[in-house]
Amino acid sequence: MTVQPKPPIDKKQQLRERISKIAVDGPAAVDRRLDELAGEWTTGRMVKAASGLMLLVGLLPARKSIGPVGLGLMAAAGATLAQYWICRRSWLADVFSVCGARSGTEIEDERIALRVLRGDFRDLPTLHHIEDDDAMSRMADEGGPAYDPDDDKVDPKRAAELIVQQTR
Repeated sequence: MTVQPKPPIDKKQQLRERISKIAVDGPAAVDRRLDELAGEWTTGRMVKAASGLMLLVGLLPARKSIGPVGLGLMAAAGATLAQYWICRRSWLADVFSVCGARSGTEIEDERIALRVLRGDFRDLPTLHHIEDDDAMSRMADEGGPAYDPDDDKVDPKRAAELIVQQTR
């Protein structure tokens, strides 16, 4: 009897389904989910916590003398932290991911999607709202406006300030 491997999980599809369900449930569901995401642990945070815990537990036998169990736990914790430091991913993060934990990027993707759904960014300036001084001078030389005067134009520094405030 052969065991068939599980198909890879499509995380983007899972995110689309989650956002779709929340959209149907309305604005209160978006706010609730954003609150949940604020407290969700990432795989990276779990790796660091587990490695720290292994180091602490490994030090317990060191009260009398460091035995092979203590040395093994400390070595495993150190190797895990070193792998995470070098690769930005570790075997332990993969284990937590298989158990259902998500990376910081995956959580942030959902957070941004929910904020877009809620309308947090609709009033932020885009490139079409930022006044382009070079384009204005080129068009002035050609005898016409560089942008539609009916559009509200924003200084690039002000636009950046607004965007940073709203995306925090």
